[in-house]
Formats: sequence, C-alpha cells, structure tokens
Amino acid sequence: MCGIVGYVGEGQAASFLLDGLTRLEYRGYDSAGIAIYDGQKIQVEKSVGRLDSLKEKIKDAVPLGGLGIGHTRWATHGRPVEMNAHPHTDCTGEFVVVHNGIIENYLTLKEELIQQGHTFKSDTDTEVAVHLLEEVYDGDFEKSVREVLHRIEGSYSLVFMSKKHPDRLICTKQDNPLIIGLGECENFIASDIPAIIDRTRRAYIVKDGEIVVVKKDAVKILHHDGTLGKLEVFHITWNAEAAEKGGYEHFMLKEIHEQPKAVRNTISPRIAKDGCSIVMDELQWDAEYLSSFHKIFMIACGTAYHAALVGKYYIEKLVRLPVEVDIASEFRYRSPILDEQTLAIVVSQSGETSDTLAALREAKKLGAKTLAITNVVGSSVAREAEQVLYTWAGPEIAVASTKAYTTQLATMFMLAVYMAGIKKNISSPRMQVLIQALQRLPEQLGKTMEDVEQIKTFAKQYGFREDVFFIGRSLDYSVALEGALKLKEISYIHAEAYAAGELKHGPLALVVEGLPVIVLATQKKVYEKTISNIKEIKARDAVVIGIAVEDDHELEKYVDHVIKVPVTEELLNPLLTVVPLQLLAYYAAIARGCDVDKPRNLAKSVTVE
Repeated sequence: MCGIVGYVGEGQAASFLLDGLTRLEYRGYDSAGIAIYDGQKIQVEKSVGRLDSLKEKIKDAVPLGGLGIGHTRWATHGRPVEMNAHPHTDCTGEFVVVHNGIIENYLTLKEELIQQGHTFKSDTDTEVAVHLLEEVYDGDFEKSVREVLHRIEGSYSLVFMSKKHPDRLICTKQDNPLIIGLGECENFIASDIPAIIDRTRRAYIVKDGEIVVVKKDAVKILHHDGTLGKLEVFHITWNAEAAEKGGYEHFMLKEIHEQPKAVRNTISPRIAKDGCSIVMDELQWDAEYLSSFHKIFMIACGTAYHAALVGKYYIEKLVRLPVEVDIASEFRYRSPILDEQTLAIVVSQSGETSDTLAALREAKKLGAKTLAITNVVGSSVAREAEQVLYTWAGPEIAVASTKAYTTQLATMFMLAVYMAGIKKNISSPRMQVLIQALQRLPEQLGKTMEDVEQIKTFAKQYGFREDVFFIGRSLDYSVALEGALKLKEISYIHAEAYAAGELKHGPLALVVEGLPVIVLATQKKVYEKTISNIKEIKARDAVVIGIAVEDDHELEKYVDHVIKVPVTEELLNPLLTVVPLQLLAYYAAIARGCDVDKPRNLAKSVTVE
C-alpha cells in the first residue's frame, strides 16, 4: 500500500504534491519522490525515509511546473533505497509512472523488455510499466496506456505522465483505490481522500478497469475498449482526520476491513495461472533442498507467535515435518538444538522486533537455514535472513495487529501447500481444492464483516466484565489465543485462552455464574470433545458465545449465542474465525472508552528486549 498524488493545473504542482503526500504518509513511509514537468524536461526527485527527507533535499530548489506526480512508498518489490523509490522513468526520461499494488507478471515482462534493449534502474515491479509504455508508444498516449494495461497482470493503481503530452495525466486502477479531485482550473489525483480534502470537496471515485484522462479543465472517463464512461461527482463530507482513516472511527477498524484486500494481495501473485499450484519465485526450493531438513523451528512474538502456532499445524499436517514453535524472547536462553539440517522461520510484522531479530541471529550462528516472513521490505529480519516471504499487508498503523495476522496465516498456508507439492505429499486434485478455497477467502472475509450488530450487542452486554475466557481445540485453540490477546490489549479486560481439554485440570475452578466464555468449535475431529467442554462450562452457569461455521446447526443447542462464519476448508477456518474476535475486542474497547489505536503501555514495533 502506497500513497499516490497527481496534479495538473495553473498552480505549482509541488505545493500540492508535497502537502498531499504528507497527508498520505500513513500509507507508506520508506521512501518518497515527485516528478514535475518544468516546460522543458521532467525533473524527478527522490529520497529514502520519511517525507521530511525529501522536503529537506529539495528545499532550496523546489521543481517548478503545473504538471506532476508524487509517491510515498511501502516497499513490496526491492529494498527501500533511492533507486527503488517512485516515480520511475523509461530509458528516455520522457515517460514517468507511480504505482500502488503488485504487477504479478513483471519478471516475464522485464525479461522481454531487456531483450528489446531496455535498461532497468531499479528492482521494482513498477518499472516494467513505464518501459512497456515506452515500447508500445505510437503517438497516441491513451491508446498506448490501454496497450500497457492489456499486457500487465495484478492489482494496481497507476498514474502516467509524459513530456510529449504536458497537458494531461492518465491514471487507472484495479483492486487498489484511486480518486480524482475536481477543482477550478486544476484537478488532482490521489490514492485516498486526505490528500485532496484541503483543495476540493468534489471527487470522482475511479472504478476498476477505468482509464481516466485528467487535464486542468476536463476529466474524461474511458473503459478499456476506449468507450466513454460517466463522471459521477462524489461530495466529501468528512473532515481531514476522518478522511485519513477512510471514514472509519479508528485505524484498527479500517485495518480489519482491509483484510479482504490484504489477503488478496498476499495470495494472488503466488497462485499459478492454472490455479493448480502455488508459485513461490522467492524460494524456488526443490525436493533435495527440502529433504535436507529434519526439523523446522518457527520463532515469533505476540500475534506473530499465534500465527506461527497455526503455521506449525499447516506444515505438520501437509508436509509431515516436525515443527517447534518458540517465543522469540525465550529462544536464545534455553540452548536450542539447531544445526544445518534445521530450517528456522522467523515471523515479524515490522521485521524489526528485537527479540525475533536476536533469535534469527542465534539460529544462524548455530548453522540453521533461515527464512523470514515479514510485512516490511528491507527490514532487519528481511535483510539478515537467507530467504524471505513478504505478506504484502500494507502499513498497519493500529498497535493491535489484525491484517498482519491474517496475511501471515495465508502466507504460511501457501508455504505448507508449496512444500507439500514439492515433496509430493498431496495429490493434484486435493491441492486444487485447497487453492480454490484459498481464492474464495477474500470474498468470505468480506462477508464476516457485513453484519456486526450482534457483535456490538455482545460487546456492550459483556464488555464490562473484568474476566473473559476463550477456549478451543486444535486450530481453534491457536485462534483463541489471538482472540484473547486482542481483547486484553485494547479493552484491558483480563482475557485468557485455554485448550478446552485443559479446563478440568485447573482453570475450571475460575468458571463462575455469568462468566463470558467464547468457544471456537470449527474442527470436526474434536467437535464432540468441544461440546463436552461446553457442557462442563454451562454446568457452572457461565455464558457461552460459540463461533461456528454456517452449516453447523448443532452448536446453538448447547450455547447461549452463536456467531457464524462462511464455510471453507477446515484448515482455513482460522482466517475467518479470527475476524469476529477482532471485532468483539474492538467494540468492547469502544464500550469501555479505551483508546483503540494506542493502547496503554504498548508500542507498534517492539525494538527493545
């Protein structure tokens, strides 16, 4: 997820670009850049780091001109260094592009363009778009952009600028947000409303597949086939702060609702075109490499640790390799047994978690092969691990992690299927069924958020209890741990998760009348056992809220309330069942008057031990 801005008008583009990027910096902040046509050439300025670095760099020589584009980056391809910062230019410097999203077939296109004589300056997927435009350009800017879009695959927002056409910008989108701000003798492009809210309250929300030609006094909507579309004006009523959060009250709620898109971004580039296999170009493992491992360690903290518990289940179930999951802060101090036949997988949203980084270094010192699963390109764990898989969740602002967790689960599931395919532990029909279920997940995630009134009611009804239990078995227990963490960290309710079968070994002594107990019951193999545990709880007059799949018509006989999620492959249930738990934590925190995005005593990235 990156911030995009564009300007065409009678004013100075730089003023809007820098102001707009400042308001979009929450969308990405590892580098920034602008490109402005000064009447003779396109001047491109870039800088690594926060936007202030770019402002400082150009403060004595701000580019002048009324046509420009800008970008603040959240890296997906290529480290956060200046050569990878946007905007990107073609070989001649006459075409420029900024991009948000992922071009899935960029490697194939890049190889073709290099053979045709193009020279690339970055490691990004974005740069292929501008070289492709240079290659197909025939004097007709609009037609050439359409040709580019016919060739690229993926999800994107793109804004093109050309020295040959200094009166316009051309933009388009697919599965990534883009808006046009409508002004007087000037028009604006942005990836989100905060960028334009101080300049205009009139906007057009670009639809998937549309191509928009933006001039200072006209905006033309085109379909891919060149036919005209209709300009429908949207009037913005939000204030600047609300706009930054996309109209949501808090970043956490916004990020919960971003999960369908985040998971789609994570899985789409890694599913083969025929839908029959998982492709991980980052790894390119073979059977000989996998057979060298006798054991896998997964190492993480907090929410990432809970994701690793699910990942352990995936790998052991599908790959049949033993997996041990360690809390990173404990790993170094127990003299772990690792060697060259061990694969150490470290998981961290930020890639800067101090304990996880220290555990990675210890694993390397002991001779293990290392793989990082992280959200941040160029982060410390990404640099220091031998191999890396990015989750591509986009920036996560709220301290309580949501979309990072679900994208970590999706990545681990794909890793397990990928490994199982290499080891031939899974038949082709079964793999295809799993991949089809994976592809349905984004839509199903959206359905889990369609009706939250029941969850709001539970939050108000039980949110003032000081104790809540979460229980589950198998994969459900791993999700229960994450649900309890979410509730305690933002609502300050004492929430504990237990393996349901352990209740009678001590925790049952704490179950009293009226105690809210949230029970996850989605695993068929242990379903009857879970029902028995529910009966134990109900015998003590606790209040039980069950989490079940839509085709379960039994659970409601034994519990007080049921929240249901769409039916999917049982292995993938954690990605769906965690959503109502996230929402329950959020609305409980609201009911208690807590600061949702900034819970007390906690920080987003834990960079101290």
